[in-house]
Amino acid sequence: MSSRGRLALFLLGAAGVAVLFATAFLGMPAFGSEDHPYRDLAVPAAVRHATANVVSSVNFDQRGIDTFGEETIVLGSVIGVAALLRPAQRESEQRPPPDRHRLESTTLLGYVLLPVTLVVGLDVVAHGHVSPGGGFQGGVILATGFHLLYLAGSYQALARLRPVEIFDRGEALGAGLFGVLGAAGLAATGAFLANVIPTGSFGQLFSGGTVPVLNVLVGLEVSCGAVVLLTHFFTEAITLSVGGRRERGGGT
Repeated sequence: MSSRGRLALFLLGAAGVAVLFATAFLGMPAFGSEDHPYRDLAVPAAVRHATANVVSSVNFDQRGIDTFGEETIVLGSVIGVAALLRPAQRESEQRPPPDRHRLESTTLLGYVLLPVTLVVGLDVVAHGHVSPGGGFQGGVILATGFHLLYLAGSYQALARLRPVEIFDRGEALGAGLFGVLGAAGLAATGAFLANVIPTGSFGQLFSGGTVPVLNVLVGLEVSCGAVVLLTHFFTEAITLSVGGRRERGGGT
């Protein structure tokens, strides 16, 4: 496609988006008014399905298809990075350079915080439907926990702790099962991602129906996706070389 054709296609899409935005903004309640239809509908819907965290109810129950779209964006982003940073024909992966000197206190703090961070991440994911948090937040915390080994330990230890193939499968599994659960709701009620699991008692761990399950799937997809994403960046910056000569500044 020529540059003029690409520009015309962009302008056409931008005009459509502008019309949608203008229509949405013109239909919003006036600023400072007491009319809050979304709030008045979202809170009772969350209570009806025994989801104490209204934000999670909106994300995974009332507007679950939007969250599924965000899941797809995360998956597509990781695939895009993997495609862009794949080793070129003239590049080869070499053994990473020796660890640089670091303070023993920094190393100790990193090793102590690693299990704590992983436990906090699991807690945020598991309780995302009853308290602030959820799969997205907990997934990022879990990925951060793994990479404390790189920040305060060593790249070699991180490479041993996170076999990339397993995390690749974990990311695909989280995104795939999200869609499967949505299809189950469609088959049972005619609505994609309908809440088809018993909702339990309000405020309890086993409550909210499909919300905690989707939280766990998102946590799996986000944590594995973040690990795979950073793995490709680390490989590009640390271990790839051209003709036996390391291109970049290396690292630990």
